[in-house]
Amino acid sequence: MRIDELKAGEEVKYSGELLVMRDAAQKRIKNFLERNKTLPLKLEGKIVFYAGPARSPDGKKCGAIGPTTSARMDEYLEMLYSLGVVATVGKGKRSNWVVDMCRKWKRVYFVTPSGAAAYLSRCVKSIETVAFEDLGPEAIYRIHVKDFPLLVAIDVCGNTVFAG
Repeated sequence: MRIDELKAGEEVKYSGELLVMRDAAQKRIKNFLERNKTLPLKLEGKIVFYAGPARSPDGKKCGAIGPTTSARMDEYLEMLYSLGVVATVGKGKRSNWVVDMCRKWKRVYFVTPSGAAAYLSRCVKSIETVAFEDLGPEAIYRIHVKDFPLLVAIDVCGNTVFAG
């Protein structure tokens, strides 16, 4: 999948790696950067999924995992892009500023179905905590997914599926 070729409204069945993180982890990353501390992971070329996985039930690789509201993450977006993140995944409309950031950095915002966390967990083939384990469900996780449903909500040209 080439990020720069995707168009707003295009559906993608993604197979590969996602980094799962929410606002607490992003706030900590910002804190590390402000203190000139080395980050515990590389973000170059990564896709960030705004979610917090539920505890894995017995016999399952991953508990329910659904997108969280992306607008809460807006204050950290340019930081993520500057660290090399190529796309974010979440739910909901983003601000005009985010549309501008996608255009400026040539990045993509995907949405994935909300209310389908149990279904999405079936797409997860592996999950591991990679940073900030003390944050519990707000830690950073690496998941590998197969046929994970995504919709391009904002493309690299700033085109969007959201009205107004």
